[in-house]
Amino acid sequence: MTIRSPVVFGMKRMSDPLDSSTTPEPSSDGSDIDAILERIEGCVEDISLGFERWDDPYARGPGLYFVVERDSLSEFAAPMGTNRWPVEECATVFAEADVFLETAQTVALSRDGAVVVHNDGTIEEEMVRVKQLSPAECRRNSDLPYAGWMGARHMSALETSTRKEVIAAITLSEEDGRETVFTDGTFEDSLATSSVID
Repeated sequence: MTIRSPVVFGMKRMSDPLDSSTTPEPSSDGSDIDAILERIEGCVEDISLGFERWDDPYARGPGLYFVVERDSLSEFAAPMGTNRWPVEECATVFAEADVFLETAQTVALSRDGAVVVHNDGTIEEEMVRVKQLSPAECRRNSDLPYAGWMGARHMSALETSTRKEVIAAITLSEEDGRETVFTDGTFEDSLATSSVID
C-alpha cells in the first residue's frame, strides 16, 4: 500500500513543526490538552490525505484509534496482544512532526488496538482494547448518536468518550479515510479528499 507523506503535514492544525531542542516539554497539568489534540488530529489528517487509494474498493487503508486520557484507563482497558506503539522511536505526540507522522503511519498499517495518550502528551507503549460500557453506563448513555457508517472501532471510540477518564478519542477509518473526533458522547468527522499537494 502506498502512503505519501504530504508536504502539508501540520499546516492546518499543528502550526510550526516542534523543534525538540527549543520547545519546552508540555506540562502535566492538562493545560496542553488542546495542543495534544491538535497534534493527533493533524497527524491523522495527514495520514488520511497521504493515502492515495481510498477510491479502490480492494485496498485497505491505514487505521488508527487514539484515546487521550484524563485519568488512567487501566480499569477498563486490556492489552491488545503484542500490539505496541514504538516508544523508543516516538514517546510523545510532541516529538518532531515527521517522527510522529512516520511512527503513526507504521502503526496504522501494521497494528491493531487503541493508542493511549496521557494528558501530558506521552504515549503508552502497550496498545489496548477498550472494554465495553457496563449495563449501568449503557443506561446512562442510551441516546448515543451511532451512525450507519460506524464500525467496531468507531462505536468503541464513541462509547469510550463518555467515560470521565477520557478527554477524547480520535479515529482514522481504514475503509474511507474518515477522521473522527469523539468527545463526551458526540463526534465530528471529515472524509479524506483524494488531492495531495505535490
